[in-house]
Amino acid sequence: MNEEVELILEDTEDNMKNALAHLDKALGKIRAGKANPRMLEGVHVDYYGSLTPISQVANIGTSDARTIVIQPWEKQMIAPIEKAIMAANLGLNPDNNGEVIRLNIPMLTEERRTLLVKQVRNEGEEAKISLRNSRRDANEMLKKMKDDGLSEDMEKRATDKVQKLIDVYYVKVEEQIKEKEKDIMTI
Repeated sequence: MNEEVELILEDTEDNMKNALAHLDKALGKIRAGKANPRMLEGVHVDYYGSLTPISQVANIGTSDARTIVIQPWEKQMIAPIEKAIMAANLGLNPDNNGEVIRLNIPMLTEERRTLLVKQVRNEGEEAKISLRNSRRDANEMLKKMKDDGLSEDMEKRATDKVQKLIDVYYVKVEEQIKEKEKDIMTI
């Protein structure tokens, strides 16, 4: 019985880690006014008939705080990469010189910054909902185990451990949200 409880706790922590990783990925795609190659993670290029992540057909880097530089491995890929960036609706206009593509990141207005902060908070709330769902699922499994013969003390200890886990991950989510908000609001 004890092994099953440990398994439930491990699964719950894995789910919470996944929620945190998802939040990190979602926040990485939110533009903070600075050039970040992660902004292009969701962009897929038509590479000889199949949709391929842009990072698999080109080197992506930053030349300064406001410019993303994309250097395709094959020159004929410049046009499909530009097309994919425009189709991704990132609000960025690609500029190429025949060798590389440059994406200039415009300055954010105060109004846009406020909207981005709201978006960050929404992503954070989604992560918290995921954490709460993980806690609920774990607690339900523990209750079923109690009905199947798990001692009340062991169920109570396991439930307390689940609560401590969610407390730790709530703090981590809040830290990520605050860090991204600070990043967005910094001019």
